[in-house]
Amino acid sequence: MSVSTPRHAVQGPNRWAVLALLGVAQLMVVLDATIVNIALPSAQRALHFSTDSRQWVITAYALAFGSLLLVGGKLGDLFGRKWTFIAGLAGFSVASAIGGLAQSFGMLIAARALQGAFGALLAPSALGLLTVTFQGSADRPKAFGIFSAIAAGGASVGLLLGGILTQAISWRWCLYVNLAIAVPTAIVALRLLGNERQANRAPIDLPGVVVASAGLFALVYGFSNAETRSWSAPLTIVALAVSAVLLTGFIALERRAPHPLLPLHIVWDRARGGAYATIALAGSAVFAVFLFLTYYLQQNVGFSPLKTGLAFLPMTVMIVLTATTVQTRVLHRTGAKPLVMGGMTLGIIAMVLFTRLTPHGDYATQVLPGLILTGLGMGCIFAPAFSTATLGVKNHDAGIASAMVNTSQQVGGSVGTALLSTIFASAAAGYAATHIHSAAVANAASIHGYTTAFEWAAAIFGLGLLVATLILPTDGAARARTAHAEATTDLKLSLETS
Repeated sequence: MSVSTPRHAVQGPNRWAVLALLGVAQLMVVLDATIVNIALPSAQRALHFSTDSRQWVITAYALAFGSLLLVGGKLGDLFGRKWTFIAGLAGFSVASAIGGLAQSFGMLIAARALQGAFGALLAPSALGLLTVTFQGSADRPKAFGIFSAIAAGGASVGLLLGGILTQAISWRWCLYVNLAIAVPTAIVALRLLGNERQANRAPIDLPGVVVASAGLFALVYGFSNAETRSWSAPLTIVALAVSAVLLTGFIALERRAPHPLLPLHIVWDRARGGAYATIALAGSAVFAVFLFLTYYLQQNVGFSPLKTGLAFLPMTVMIVLTATTVQTRVLHRTGAKPLVMGGMTLGIIAMVLFTRLTPHGDYATQVLPGLILTGLGMGCIFAPAFSTATLGVKNHDAGIASAMVNTSQQVGGSVGTALLSTIFASAAAGYAATHIHSAAVANAASIHGYTTAFEWAAAIFGLGLLVATLILPTDGAARARTAHAEATTDLKLSLETS
């Protein structure tokens, strides 16, 4: 059972200050996943590493972040999310400074892994603080709408900011910029946030920590290795097999653990489990938009890095508008299920539109319609899914429930990137092998690879639609009202005892 400090939750107008603070931190974590993508070619020239090694700048972050998220969320529950949030900001800023100063490829990789580790501490703390701060509040839907819009749209903001910094100053500023965000945010957090922690802290489930972290590491590594090597590579097969064994063993461990790292009732709940699954599937599919459209716009259409970033802005605008509207005006009437189903359907249509890409295509007719539909779909999926995934959890479980949201998004993105990149490479190589070699054929082969990958992305959205239809409960609106009433009662009782 958790007890509260006198400042159990932030009341009144300070709630919106807390939301702004958490939104800035979440934006930093999310945009860092894409801002470095734009900087990679320049970093490669400066540090003289091979194209084959370039993927590890992305993978090092994903491995540390994905494998440590559950641990980061649990630490927040045990020791207080204020301090894990501030520690995450401080560590992330130091790691970013090291990366910006990197004089070798190894130093850059180490800094990216360190960023991922502190990001795993920061991200679930931010969502957990949001859950507790707006618990029992009529403003909860609006707050989650804004936060989920940041989480879903931050990646495209990273592309824009990366293009500006790389083109105007240096690739190193794609890392230094985190200091300008993290340091002031940490200083404000010290004064603004109250802390809540368990009075009688249970011992940390060390076997669960080791098995879960190792299993998630092996899973992300296996898919990353498949992307850079092949699915038949021995290391890929071994890593994926080990991850399956470890994650299965983790579930068995948590069933018997007196103080589990991940209480299984959190994920066995139908609504929350369905939300985690749809977040993972949508994340894996939408990464195709960021990955392949970035290459297409720069290599085939001839856009600069800055212009490529600007090209994604319409999608970001649609995500923000849709997420906030859905969360505040629609979700309480319909529940999450029809909204997520609608978002998945829009995702399918958008991916089908992207299969019509042609060499030197027109942005306004071939790219923009799909981007707008993707933004609408992501707003309909992520806003209700983020809210549902943390709805009704007790305060002492808010961190681990939030960590599952981030884990679903991160692992889904890693799996989707590896799977779709492999499909792209195979389709492009197959096309080139059956046609006469020329510059035009090379261009056509890449387009064939992109369109094939988008076909598979449409299929992933289709699987997401099936999962939302079969798993998410149909009484979502009633559930939301009940959970809201329960949360209000819990908050009143907690304030009376504090």
